[in-house]
Amino acid sequence: MTPPTPIAPTPASVTGVILAGGRGERMGGRDKGLMDLAGQPMVRWVMDRLSPQVNTLIISANRHADAYASLGAPVVADTQPGFAGPLAGIAAALSATTTPWILTTPCDCPQLPDDLLERLSQALQAQGGRLAIAHDGERPQPVFALLHRSLLPDLETFLSAGDRKAWIWCQRHHAALADFSHCTRAFTNINTPQEHRLLAATLPASHLLGMPTPPEDRAP
Repeated sequence: MTPPTPIAPTPASVTGVILAGGRGERMGGRDKGLMDLAGQPMVRWVMDRLSPQVNTLIISANRHADAYASLGAPVVADTQPGFAGPLAGIAAALSATTTPWILTTPCDCPQLPDDLLERLSQALQAQGGRLAIAHDGERPQPVFALLHRSLLPDLETFLSAGDRKAWIWCQRHHAALADFSHCTRAFTNINTPQEHRLLAATLPASHLLGMPTPPEDRAP
């Protein structure tokens, strides 16, 4: 029997989840969310874009929990071992939150759309289901997702089977697609030092009082 469709999300019923639990391998092992970007940690750019759209924020991180917590949001670590990818962070956040919905985004996309929740919610209402993801006009962006907490048991089963691919899991649930073809650049993530330098050159300098010093990680 198909479960009833959940009540449509509103900002008050959504927790924003910033995924910062990766290894940062192409960035030399550094924790990307804490890297300085035009005067503040990269994750702060994402927080400032996401927080007006949701009820509260959670940061999913597997390193430097104290530095992330100092930015004012609870920090949740993966329960899956070995840096199991963004789905593991999403599962941990679903377990930790009390809201019926979460809205997820990676920590390395500082130009996040300011209408991400609105457009994903519209896609859910038009197409149905419990999961909506962004589509940038060229490809799906499965870690920019709005999903209902009732999906947690299936996600945990998926991860326990050793599966990691976010797009495959989204397809299992016939994810609604929200059109963001008007702002493809908003989904450009920062993976390498060169990409980091290029983006930093385009952003206005910004300085936060009490900004934590980004740890100088090195690849193991």
